[in-house]
Amino acid sequence: MANSAVSPSSSLSKERWTQLIAGMICMIMIANLQYGWTLFVHPIAAKHGWSVAAIQVAFSVFIALETWLTPVEGWLVDKIGPQKGPKLMVAIGGIGIAAGWIVNSYANSLEMLYFGAVLGGIGGGAVYATCVGQAVKWFPDHRGLAVGLTAAGYGAGAALTVVPIREMIATAGYESTFFWFGLGQGAIVFMMAWLLRAPETGELIGLAPPKVAISARSFTPAEVLRSPIFWVLYIMFVMVAASGLMATAQVALIARDYNIANLAIIGGATALSVALIVDNVCNGLARPLFGWVSDNIGREYTMAIAFTLGAASYWLLGSAGGSPWAFVTFAAMIFLTWGEIYSLFPSTCTDSFGPKFATVNLSLLYTAKGASAFLVPVANMIKSSTGSWHMVFVITAIMNLVVVALALFVLKPMRARASAQESGNLAHAV
Repeated sequence: MANSAVSPSSSLSKERWTQLIAGMICMIMIANLQYGWTLFVHPIAAKHGWSVAAIQVAFSVFIALETWLTPVEGWLVDKIGPQKGPKLMVAIGGIGIAAGWIVNSYANSLEMLYFGAVLGGIGGGAVYATCVGQAVKWFPDHRGLAVGLTAAGYGAGAALTVVPIREMIATAGYESTFFWFGLGQGAIVFMMAWLLRAPETGELIGLAPPKVAISARSFTPAEVLRSPIFWVLYIMFVMVAASGLMATAQVALIARDYNIANLAIIGGATALSVALIVDNVCNGLARPLFGWVSDNIGREYTMAIAFTLGAASYWLLGSAGGSPWAFVTFAAMIFLTWGEIYSLFPSTCTDSFGPKFATVNLSLLYTAKGASAFLVPVANMIKSSTGSWHMVFVITAIMNLVVVALALFVLKPMRARASAQESGNLAHAV
């Protein structure tokens, strides 16, 4: 009896970690699509003479499609079923991300560059939505940590390849870099896809209960879209994501404008190279760190801590980030206090609306990132009109403080009322 009780638990634990690690590897492979992009902007502009603003439209297209199509992709994953849905969607995603960067390598017009962004966005979104959905489904007992580790692959994955990509661009050209990295990343995602599956109904019964309040039932996507809680989360996500994207998409450009990009600071490594590595590590670290904190003290309190520190980070980079080490430090602080939105918001969403339709419900919320992406070129326009990045960072700091207020004084009371109402309904039914 004792042995039969231990064996399923051990088997379940192994399967959960297999699924989590496979998802993390897939996320690492799509990280460069967003976080490596900044390295290609200047070489593309130098070769073709296109404006930075026009090139950055490709980034906005990528982010928009990576996010706005995820509800469809998430719905298909849940509709096809736990065994085949994750496999097929991630395999298709692997093909898409490879095709996107291969098209970029041959792009001799802005239209072709934008087409590459379309392919990459579709593929990246398919992988991202599926893997985050996997994490929240497999780990209801440690949801913040699990989705944080999965999202960390996306946030920190580019740290592994920042230097190789930059060196390959310098030696072989950005075209070859797009081609070979795209092909390699896509192939790995395609192979990992066939390991994935979602938990079957009843498979997770017996796990320890979470420390945070969770919904006793699963809400359909239609119910979620009618919920005020969802739209408060959506507005908060847009504001924080926009502030972060304004900075993360512009790191290389900001470093050049500060005239520190090519200053050597560690053993010949430039300030920009060091910043990009440290930024991506911090971006990845933030996700499991704040996810774990939120599992223990609650989602809204963790949001308040993170976004208050984020507001200070934006202010410091804008007002005191002109020296190499100050730039590295304050940029790292931004990434550390921004990346956690990709663990906190999915965890809060699934806590509020349940796991059954989690992939599509999370994808509906994730479209907020797509909406925020179109504010990225606005940062360039503000910088051009004012002559500096200072006003951009003032605006982003204010946006973070507004989200802190929403988390504590709007979202938290709303979720508490919804939980109390649900408990009352259950008691009445009994």
